[in-house]
Amino acid sequence: MKFVAMRRFLSVGAVTLALTLAGCAAVQTTGSGAVGIQRQQYMSSLVSEQQLQQEAASQYSALISQARAQGALDVNAAQTRRVQAIARRLIAQVGVFRPDATQWNWQVHVLKSNEINAWCMPGGKIAVYTGLIDKLKATDAELAAVIGHEIAHALREHAREQVSQQMAANIGLSVLAAVTGSQASADLGGALTNVMFTLPNSRTHEIEADRMGVELAARAGYDPYAAVTLWQKMSAASGGAGQPEFLSTHPSADTRIADLQNIAAQMMPLYQQSRR
Repeated sequence: MKFVAMRRFLSVGAVTLALTLAGCAAVQTTGSGAVGIQRQQYMSSLVSEQQLQQEAASQYSALISQARAQGALDVNAAQTRRVQAIARRLIAQVGVFRPDATQWNWQVHVLKSNEINAWCMPGGKIAVYTGLIDKLKATDAELAAVIGHEIAHALREHAREQVSQQMAANIGLSVLAAVTGSQASADLGGALTNVMFTLPNSRTHEIEADRMGVELAARAGYDPYAAVTLWQKMSAASGGAGQPEFLSTHPSADTRIADLQNIAAQMMPLYQQSRR
């Protein structure tokens, strides 16, 4: 779930030209929230929010069906209830960033896997892996930090932004063909799969998701400092062999901890208010 920075391929001027040619426009997908998310995003007119949500729903359904067939879907009922309860509290807060997301068809499942991972597809399709829960012995607040982080990616439409940037970087390829027809549909599906499960997110996306996730957790009544302890557990789980895949493009340990601590301190009044 990581994205290779565009600057590796194009100069700033070339990026601007490519985004223009791809029909990209500056948008603001979310409100700034208390954490102050204000970065303008560039989205291609060839990839609408509705299109990507429809494709995500289709892929999620296929993944869930596959997990069910393999006996890997929601195996532990108590564990599933726990994750879903945490997610519901977080989802109840998404309106602070974008009111329309309160009407998304949110779905939350736990997949049996040793991988330390979680994700949220466009439109609110969430999966948490058992490896994240079992290996890290994550507290409720730490799970809230992970799930809030992934929800933030969906709220900010980072997947759509990455697909738009891919299209801008591949001017002239079939993905820039007409947006109707089976080939275009296949292109969109492949692009979504790529950005969700293959390419890394940019550090900018990860930092935004970290900060928004901490705010969502604090508003939902979870200790915002749990994001710091969660990262420490994830880093320790790597055993010195590099960060878990979930964290492979995050900033350095010291930088990230410092940022999370600062954001957690800012969010403490929201957390304290939620506990009254």
